[in-house]
This record gives sequence, structure tokens and C-alpha cells, in this order.
Amino acid sequence: MGKPTTKDLARAAGVSLATVDRVLNRRAGVRAVTIERVNRAIRDIGFVRNLSAANLARGREYRLLFVLPDRDDQFLRLVQSAIAEANRSLAHERVTVNVVHVSATDPHLITDELDRLSGDLLDGIAIMAPETPQVRDAVSRLNARGIAVVAFASAQPNAEVAQYVGIDNEAAGRTVAQLMGRFTGAVAGRVLALTETMQSRDSQERRHGFDTVMARFAPRLKVQPSLESHGDPERTRRILNAALSSARPIAGIYLMSHDVQTALETIEQAGLARHTTIIGHELTPNTRERLSDGRMDAVIAQDVRHMVRSSIRILRARADGLETI
Repeated sequence: MGKPTTKDLARAAGVSLATVDRVLNRRAGVRAVTIERVNRAIRDIGFVRNLSAANLARGREYRLLFVLPDRDDQFLRLVQSAIAEANRSLAHERVTVNVVHVSATDPHLITDELDRLSGDLLDGIAIMAPETPQVRDAVSRLNARGIAVVAFASAQPNAEVAQYVGIDNEAAGRTVAQLMGRFTGAVAGRVLALTETMQSRDSQERRHGFDTVMARFAPRLKVQPSLESHGDPERTRRILNAALSSARPIAGIYLMSHDVQTALETIEQAGLARHTTIIGHELTPNTRERLSDGRMDAVIAQDVRHMVRSSIRILRARADGLETI
């Protein structure tokens, strides 16, 4: 037996096809009791609407935006490549995805950009930004303007977002700790942890998961306070060189953020790459090369293409007033 059609739905609800069309497209002029009758029939016969066909028929367009940090690193290039790929594959479904770059560190500049976005021009945005009160409030204003928001790669749990798309960062931190404990063997010493900023929820969760396991299962390793690079290559070199020059032995280095090129180069120049356990995030050309030749020990990766597609799927569903699984 085939899937129920709109004709089957009209028959089950005892209404005309025109009435079914008005209910499905949320048009005015239908009594509440009739809407309920159609919705009851939808549930009874298991009617599932072909939204793609319906959207094409009425010229429906989805205007989506990714808000990304204003840096040029290999992870963000992968994200932008995945967005371009999604644009090509979804063009026939009238989906347009654009990208805007905002400050990676200044929450006021981020909110200025978010406040300029118009609900008349956008259906939804995926935002990758540090979690701050300013960003939280800007997201609330986006929702008030009818723009759905997805948190991309880094969660925004205190903001009114549709959903978070990314890995479980606390679990990732715990995994890194288990690997760090195993790969360092019986060696005792310090473990450095470097990130861009601890304002980012992903770094907070990764560090919390990491510390939980390290304290319990590897007390011989002393994890140092987080070093913050603020996305500045010169600062990265300076703070890492200061930490690496200490007389106390370094057993491991945890690179928590996705932009690690400068950090890896600094570690290599100090002659520690092949003698210290180094674990990071994101499988980029940089980290892949170093995994292959032994200059890194492990990388926690996430599927960027899947994350981009999932963000688009969620935002489209929100634009259509549907729930997502």
C-alpha cells in the first residue's frame, strides 16, 4: 500500500482538497474545528507531507547564514568548503547558505554583527562563537525577530538556540585524558593545556572532562592551568616558549582548540614533538601530516560535512515549523 496522499487526507477528514491545502500551508480562513479535524486525520492515516515538492510548487526559498570566526585556519576552511558543497547540492531545493565572519574574541563586535541581521532576509543562522552574556542576549533578539539559531561546533547552553550541532566536548576531553594516561606510560611530569579562549564552551567542557579523568586515573601527571592564545600567533609562541622552557619535565600537551598550527610549530622548534605526548582536535591537513609521521599522537575528529548538513536540516525544519529528531 502506498503512502497516503492529500486526496486520502481530504477523504479521511471529510473536507475538500482546497481546505486541506489551506490547513497544510497555514492559510487563513479555516475554522479551528476544521483544522483539528484535518490534523486528527493526519495522525490517523499516517500522512507525511512531501515538503520538498510543496516548497518547490509555491516557490519557497530558504535563506540561511553561517556566522564564523574571522580567522583563516584549516578547520574553518574545511567548514567553508562543506558549506560551498551544501550550496551546490541543495540549489535545486532553493536553499541558499551564506557566510559572514565576526570577531573571534570580542563579544561586542559579535553582537553588533548579529544585531544587524534581519528576519525579513533570513530564515536561520548557525553560529560559532564564544559563549558570553552579550552573545546570549543577541541570540534572544534574533529569536524575537523570527530567526532560528543553531549553535555550531561550540554550544550556547544559556542562549535560546534551536539545537547544538557538534561533538560531546566533555566526552572528548575524557577520551583525551584516557589516551594521555596510556600514551605517557609510567612517566611523571607536567601536562600543558592550550586553547584559544576559555570563554568558549567547547574549551570549558573539554577541560572539565579532561581534568575529571586525569585526576582520578593519572595523578602522576600534573595538569597545568589553561594557556590562552586569544588567536594571536605571537602570543601563542610567547606563552608556549615560556611554559616549555621550565626545568620541570613536560610529559604531555593537550591542544584544545582547532587552530593549532602555530602551537605545533613552536613545540617542534623546541625539539619536543617526538618526545612528548601531543593530542589535539580536528583532522586537518596539518594534523593529518603530523599523525602520519609521529609528531602527534592522536586527534579527536568531527565530521564537518555532517555538521554543516545537520545544521541546515535543523534550520529548514524550524523555518517550516517542524520538529527534528
